[in-house]
Amino acid sequence: MATMMEKAHAHYPEGISTQIDPVHETMIDGLIRAARDFPDRVAIDFLGREFTYSEIYQQVQRAITVLAMCGVRKGDVVSIILPNCPQHYACFYAVQALGAIASEHNPLAPREELMNQLEAVGARVVVAWEKTIETLAKDGALMGYTFLAVNLTKALPKRSQMLLKLPLKPAQAQRDQLRGNVPAGVHSWDNQVAHNMPMNIESMPQPDPDAVCVYIQTGGTTGTPKAVENTHTSILSNTAQVIGWLPDYTRGGETVAAVLPFFHSFGLQLSLCICVHIAATQVMLPTFDVDMLLAAHKRHPITYFGGVPPMFQRILDRVDELPDRKKPDFSSVHYGISGAMALDPALAHRWEEATGGYLIEGYGLTEASPVIAGSPVTSARRPSTLGLPLPSTEVKIVDPNDLNHELGEGEVGEILVRGPQVFHGYLNNPEETDAVKLPDGFLRTGDLARWDDGFLVMADRRKELIINGGFNIYPSEVEAALRDMPGVRDVAVVGMPAPGSRGEAVVAALVLEPGAHVDLASAREWAAKKISRYALPKSIAIFEDLPRSQIGKTLRRGVRERLSTWELRSGEWKEKISVVTAVAAERATAIN
Repeated sequence: MATMMEKAHAHYPEGISTQIDPVHETMIDGLIRAARDFPDRVAIDFLGREFTYSEIYQQVQRAITVLAMCGVRKGDVVSIILPNCPQHYACFYAVQALGAIASEHNPLAPREELMNQLEAVGARVVVAWEKTIETLAKDGALMGYTFLAVNLTKALPKRSQMLLKLPLKPAQAQRDQLRGNVPAGVHSWDNQVAHNMPMNIESMPQPDPDAVCVYIQTGGTTGTPKAVENTHTSILSNTAQVIGWLPDYTRGGETVAAVLPFFHSFGLQLSLCICVHIAATQVMLPTFDVDMLLAAHKRHPITYFGGVPPMFQRILDRVDELPDRKKPDFSSVHYGISGAMALDPALAHRWEEATGGYLIEGYGLTEASPVIAGSPVTSARRPSTLGLPLPSTEVKIVDPNDLNHELGEGEVGEILVRGPQVFHGYLNNPEETDAVKLPDGFLRTGDLARWDDGFLVMADRRKELIINGGFNIYPSEVEAALRDMPGVRDVAVVGMPAPGSRGEAVVAALVLEPGAHVDLASAREWAAKKISRYALPKSIAIFEDLPRSQIGKTLRRGVRERLSTWELRSGEWKEKISVVTAVAAERATAIN
């Protein structure tokens, strides 16, 4: 009888190998090749400003000099707190060339969170957006860090830079969005890179491929904040796995939308690794903006788009609003790759109708650099599944309470994964590392899934499983049952304590279309057509919008936290009267 992995491999498209060759390179090697082979190709389009591979390579070499002057040496940590921009790209690769560690952070994170992260990773040099430094260096105190400030306007086209200097209110408003007040003693990253001599990368000592090269901040499989340690080998193995999964691409001939944040593992892998290795042009945006993306697509027609479902949704909705004469031609978009959350098959169909290309779903987590599985990039794709394990990736589904008990077809259990992309460990956290990284090399993902003829089908996060009356209730299944209900724009399902019960009650948090009305009875009646009675919501809550991560992923824990401050009245969760009154009073005071 065929094993589950053999069934998965049987669905591999013709020409796709089940294994990749071992990787013995470091992060900088891909950029060296791209700059050598395609020096005049546009590497980055940043809001209309173009940087060729030769130009960005020069910036990396100058950035190496700047960091070395700041005392950065092999094994040191440089914290990068930037949105997507050419300076982020140059800094990241300069850190890699020095054999140092790039610690990635969200530039919009709260000050306390960033300060805790900086202390945890042990960085002394911090390259950050001006507005982030303004937040961090409160009252001008630099706290012993060497800050280098990035001015985003320096990467804009010259014409845009000139327009921003005009003494006009719109220009002032845009300057205020892009720039921050930097304390005395903080040097300009842009000026230092522009005026220092380039370092010859190829003459520098090569880092150890098995050395840690990137820290990514994550809640991990257990939900507590920590820094994931990824090595050159783990990240580049995943780069090779993803590239090996793509059936038709032209090195030096693709254009990719770089809209996922580089400080997230999905964005880092796609933009700072895969794009560089295939010498693609990146349409780079500092934040996801549909109109800016469509303008960039007009300059450089996108061939690959990686994103999360809300991004695909917003693009299609915006295009629907445009008059026919202004609708973009999406025929160049051969492939869309969706990750981080469940992809609605209806959305996938809509995207494929608009582009003529495929939209496939991938699955991964930061601890796997991050991609573990993906649907075939062919007509054999299966929307709403996680797809097939990537080359050189071994997956098994086991009983979460007995990891030695491997489950068979259709049985729901925890996903374990083993492969060269699995992370090194959590920084300074051996207990958490040992809890998820097993002695035989398998990684506990904390995700529940089942096999369906070789394809992985997600059930849910193990910690988000709702147990009531002895039944296991998977939030994603309830969400799928409600998502296509008339009047429902979005939904998140969580479990909340049920008084007098030994379990949790199912709560559906709904975002409604303007003017729509949905009550508990109608929600239950609709969902009963698709799911068992025990899984039907016991109450609902109406939200204006759902809590989301920095890449748009719905955060169920954020829903639970919000509901914990509300009260349940007649089957619907409402803000407590005292809270509503306090907010109204605060608004009235602000107006007066």
